[in-house]
Amino acid sequence: MFLLVAGLDEHGDEGRPVGRRSRWLKTAGLALTALLVLGAGAAAWAYWQLSDNITGVDIDHALGDDRPPRTTSGPSPGASPLPGGPLNILVLGSDSRDGAENRELGGGEGGSARADTAMVVHLDAGRTAATVVSIPRDTLVTRPACPLESGGESAASDGAMFNSAYQVGGPVCAVKTAESLTGVRMDHYVEIDFSGFARLVDALGGITVTTEEDIDDDRSHLRLAAGTHHLDGEQALGLARTRHGIGDGSDLGRIGLQHTLVKALLARISEIGLLTDPARLYEVADAVTGSLTTDTGLDSLGELTGLARTLRDLPPDAVTTLTMPVTPAPADPNRVVAKDPEAGRLWASLR
Repeated sequence: MFLLVAGLDEHGDEGRPVGRRSRWLKTAGLALTALLVLGAGAAAWAYWQLSDNITGVDIDHALGDDRPPRTTSGPSPGASPLPGGPLNILVLGSDSRDGAENRELGGGEGGSARADTAMVVHLDAGRTAATVVSIPRDTLVTRPACPLESGGESAASDGAMFNSAYQVGGPVCAVKTAESLTGVRMDHYVEIDFSGFARLVDALGGITVTTEEDIDDDRSHLRLAAGTHHLDGEQALGLARTRHGIGDGSDLGRIGLQHTLVKALLARISEIGLLTDPARLYEVADAVTGSLTTDTGLDSLGELTGLARTLRDLPPDAVTTLTMPVTPAPADPNRVVAKDPEAGRLWASLR
């Protein structure tokens, strides 16, 4: 084998001249080696490219130690969250206007993004259950002073809308405000924009939802009769944004639709076996990584897919969706505030 590959001798083991077949085997062996090297290089490049697409924000460094403690059954202070331990993740959907695709899909005006959707996702230890708690964007909160990327701090503000934190100080201020409101340590942060959400749904082959009433919303451009529908990415985004075409037009009605979407996404992921199919998981990651912003603990493809794989045995019916208990704000009936003691008990259950 060494002689064939290295070509150091013109004869076989018994002195016979090496024939065409031997030369062909040598050529094929070299070609196969080259293909394997090129294939490995291409795979490494693709992996690096997808990881490089993700925007990472070092939230832990920016916020320092002035934060709620990690969950009591989690890792010791200063350690990274355990792969199978309890986790709390702040998930934001932003209406960024960055890029033509986001503008086409109705991103926010004026060039600045807002936190259009905010959910705290709590994963139990062992990944046997999960709780998704929505924070209405119209909730009035005490927004803390936040470190700014340009240096210095933003001013603290009483009676600020929850989603203003993202406008003021981006992911860092969104996390700090969420932690101030809930008393819950956010172990991770994940943000996806309009175009990324639409591409995620399309990469999954669409999702199936059932609506209990007709939807006709000029702002989200969605029209659906009551009943069961299979939605593509743009339609699913329209459903996530709908508020004026249902109920009283408040953000609370929209949150109900968003919970329907969460359940539909989980059901679709389970149906296609996404978390046990590395090739399909990579395909979905390819569709959305350019639209993701995460903390630096999740800003690589390996870290994201590693977290996803820990959820492979979590059934959709083990996921509970809730909205933070709220009540109309005394000074403004169009806004809400956290309703205590109910809200306090809910957040305490996630610590």
